[in-house]
Amino acid sequence: MIWRTRKNEKRGAIDLSSSAVVMGILNVTPDSFSDGGEFSTLELAMIRAQKMRDEGAHIIDVGGESTRPGAVAVSVHEELARVLPVILALRSLVEFDDIYISVDTSKSAVACEAIKAGADIVNDVSGFTADQQMAVVCAAEGVGVVVMHMQGTPETMQDDPSYEDVVDELGRFFAERLKTLTDAGIAKECIIFDPGIGFGKTDAHSLELLANIGELSVSGRPVLLGVSRKSIFGRLLEIENPIERDAATIAMTTLARRNGCMLHRVHNVKGNHDALKMTERLIAVTTR
Repeated sequence: MIWRTRKNEKRGAIDLSSSAVVMGILNVTPDSFSDGGEFSTLELAMIRAQKMRDEGAHIIDVGGESTRPGAVAVSVHEELARVLPVILALRSLVEFDDIYISVDTSKSAVACEAIKAGADIVNDVSGFTADQQMAVVCAAEGVGVVVMHMQGTPETMQDDPSYEDVVDELGRFFAERLKTLTDAGIAKECIIFDPGIGFGKTDAHSLELLANIGELSVSGRPVLLGVSRKSIFGRLLEIENPIERDAATIAMTTLARRNGCMLHRVHNVKGNHDALKMTERLIAVTTR
């Protein structure tokens, strides 16, 4: 299983045939739910990126706009001011030559500038529905894309999410997105899908998706799980502090890997990386 990113570069493809990949979250925002404000200076962001790389992250996902429930959108100018210095700094360092950089944005103008600065992947929480130029930009540049499902917008998504069959509806959404994006010129091999745990879903919806993560792949494309420290753990386990939700996150990472999920977007890179390595050792023993 291959996830292809920018054409004709040494970071051109990610092999997901046997080993899972960790995407480390680097929020350069003042208001993200778990780490808002912690990495809002370039120096702090670079220290964090280095730590995640050392702990096993193969992708650094740089985000300049919070998408927590109720979050208000920021301007293109503000988002660029947050993410571009970090991406440029990462790409200037030899030790990050083998690290893929993702930009977490739903704005084509931000994606375009981030790609010029060195981003390999565009991670769009709107599933390429918010900005019609996003597909044009990504097709032209040949970058990898993450197509996430979200019902509503960050401001409204948790008002009253409703589905008849959440697994079936996401499958149909991903199938439609695959056709639309490939018709727009994005190579199939560049596309992966994210079910958007907690994005326009009740806890029951999210649990249903987690239990059936292995059924969400469309046309063999990989699935990325982004459940790290989410509020579902806070409600179900009565854990108010997001950092204290790492154990629950790791449990879901392990379960999802057993069910074939090969990409994991997390805050705690070391814990999830180690859990994935042990899970894969067990899989190797039971399948040989």
